[in-house]
Amino acid sequence: MGSRVLITGASRGIGAAAARLFGQEGWDVAINYNHSRDEAQALAAELAGLSVKAILIQADVSDPEQAERLVREAEEALGPLDAVVCNAGVALPQQLLTDTTADQWRRVMSVDLDGVFHTLQAAIPGLVRRKAGAIVTVSSMWGVTGGSCEVPYSAAKAGVIGLTRALAKELGPSHIRVNCVAPGVVDTGMNGHLTRWELAALGEETPLCRIGRPEEIAQAILFLASERASYITGQVLRVDGGMII
Repeated sequence: MGSRVLITGASRGIGAAAARLFGQEGWDVAINYNHSRDEAQALAAELAGLSVKAILIQADVSDPEQAERLVREAEEALGPLDAVVCNAGVALPQQLLTDTTADQWRRVMSVDLDGVFHTLQAAIPGLVRRKAGAIVTVSSMWGVTGGSCEVPYSAAKAGVIGLTRALAKELGPSHIRVNCVAPGVVDTGMNGHLTRWELAALGEETPLCRIGRPEEIAQAILFLASERASYITGQVLRVDGGMII
């Protein structure tokens, strides 16, 4: 029997790249999406051609009842989960904190941080019963350093890092590994508010002189979820082209 993974926010960008890579490696994949149904269906059809099982589950992970249903339906369709990847996230256009409304702040926190909490609270009991598994969260370089005009996003992603490190200590005795990937600037829809010129300029700030590709972040996620990382837990793997050194 192959391995099984649930990936939140898997219809586009880094999440889709991760789902595709897990499928190529023989994993059965539960593809979570919220609004992007067409993209999720196309991805599931692509994975079906790899002779792995790919299921779609619509859920808003900021809602604890939907997150609980997401995990339940994934386990019912695929069987016990071997890995959970918490990737779902939203971001605001760059703006000052003083221009940020309470609703905007709450929206970012509810998806980017609360969504991780809700998903893992639902998934952990099954992992603990099996005393095995891996959790990979997705933060950001701004969760490590903070970003000017990115305060809500930076705060939420810093929270994801803190959650990851604390949970690694909590779940270690149950033989469950918990790690985090912190991407730099990546060519995804999350950065759709930036022009190509602005993206290129950000790329020039890295030692590798370019922005990242979703597939490169996916490789790090797969590594941390796999047995190749069997003695790694509580770590934040920065995949940012050297932006932070």
